[in-house]
Amino acid sequence: VKVKEEMESKGVKKEALSILDAFLNTTNVGDLSSLLERSVIGEKGLEELQFVMNNVEKIGLQSANLIFDITLARGLNYYTGCILEVKANDVAIGSIGGGGRYDDLTSIFGLKDVSGVGISFGIDRIYIVMEELGLFPDNIDVSTKVMFANFGEQEAAFCLPLLKQLRSAGISSELYPKKAKMKKQMSYANNKGVQFVIMVGEDEMESGILSIKNMESGEQSNLNITDLIKELS
Repeated sequence: VKVKEEMESKGVKKEALSILDAFLNTTNVGDLSSLLERSVIGEKGLEELQFVMNNVEKIGLQSANLIFDITLARGLNYYTGCILEVKANDVAIGSIGGGGRYDDLTSIFGLKDVSGVGISFGIDRIYIVMEELGLFPDNIDVSTKVMFANFGEQEAAFCLPLLKQLRSAGISSELYPKKAKMKKQMSYANNKGVQFVIMVGEDEMESGILSIKNMESGEQSNLNITDLIKELS
C-alpha cells in the first residue's frame, strides 16, 4: 500500500498501478501472455523465459525447485535476459548464488559481440548454510600426515621452515592457523585424521629437537627434522 501511495505521489496513474498489480500477482509464466500481448519486447522476454522453464522441466532437477518470480532483479546494467537466484530452503540467509544471461558483457574487456550466461556463488553464505544444517562431516577425509601445533607467533615462525622441509620431502603437513588451547588443536587434529602432531615450544626452538605425538598410539618421541623426515618418508 505504501509503495502504491508513493508511486501515486510521483505521478503514476491508478490505471498503470492496476496493471502493475496484475504483474506482481503473477506466479506463473503462462499467465503473462495476456498481459504482454501488446509488447514486442515483453513477448520476446516471455518466449525466453518459457524456453528456460520448459527445458529445465525436461532435464529435471534432482535436489532443487525452479520457481518463477517476476519481482526478481539483478544487475540491470548488464543482464539482458533470464536471471536467477539460488536460495537455501531451510536457512533464512537470502540468496547464496545468482546469475543470468548477458549479451556483449565482454565488450568492457575489449571482446565484442560475445554473449553468454554465468553464475556466481557466495562461499561465506554457503558455509553458514552448511554449518546451520549440520552438513559438515565429523571426520574430514584429507591426507594431512603431520600438523604443527601453534603456541604463538614466534613458535609459528620457527615452524614454517620445518613445514617447508616436510612438504619438500613429500610429507603432507600443515600448521594450525592460530594460537589456541592445546585441547582444541588436538581435537582438530584427531577429527581430521592427522597421524602426528609436532609441538614446538621454547625448549624445542633452542635444541632443534621436536616433540612428536603419534595420534594413533598416543606415544611421544623426540627427533630433529632430518631424522623425522627419514622416519616418515
